[in-house]
Amino acid sequence: MAQPDTVTRILDTAEVLFAERGFAETSLRTITSKARVNLAAVNYHFGSKKALIQAVFSRYLDPFTVRFHHALDELEARHAGGVIPLEELLETMARTVLEVPAEKHSLKVFMKLLGLAYSQAQGHLRRHIQEEYGSVFTRFTDLVRRATPELPDAERFWRLHFVLGTVIFTLSGLDALRDIAEKDYHEHVSVRDLIRRLRPVVVAAMNAPLPPPPAVQPARAS
Repeated sequence: MAQPDTVTRILDTAEVLFAERGFAETSLRTITSKARVNLAAVNYHFGSKKALIQAVFSRYLDPFTVRFHHALDELEARHAGGVIPLEELLETMARTVLEVPAEKHSLKVFMKLLGLAYSQAQGHLRRHIQEEYGSVFTRFTDLVRRATPELPDAERFWRLHFVLGTVIFTLSGLDALRDIAEKDYHEHVSVRDLIRRLRPVVVAAMNAPLPPPPAVQPARAS
């Protein structure tokens, strides 16, 4: 079997280490040592650690964006410009995530990376994702807005991020959840089984009644 080229070896190693240890906690020297390349190779191919982090995400997001745009094209054609039901939108996104071919490692690694992108201070990464892939996410959000006209924009924003957090937690902890299901409930669960079970939960979350407005606190006497 041919050895992977230097760029692939660096990316394979970096994505696993970033997912295991975090972005700030993983040094370029650790990556180069594990990948068996020298630091000059990282600088030559990527230029900086920030660019390497962005390249790790692009390996997943480049094919995802192409596939998701195509899937949304098909949905819009099928509904002839009408409102696409929320469940179909969420199902299409989940299916596209599962169809994106990983370079070497599993979907759970990328879910861990997504979680880190939210929880760690990586402003450059959020800007990169918005600049390079913002169009597909804006398109999806606009379709969700049409499917949920009763939701205020701020409420829709929070609910989409609650849904994203649920998906990230579930898929990044896939091995542990499978072990629990098998040991405690004698179930053998595939990724598609999880998505099937997750779908009605996230749809219900998006369609839940609006929370009551915050109670007005009485003014304190001076």
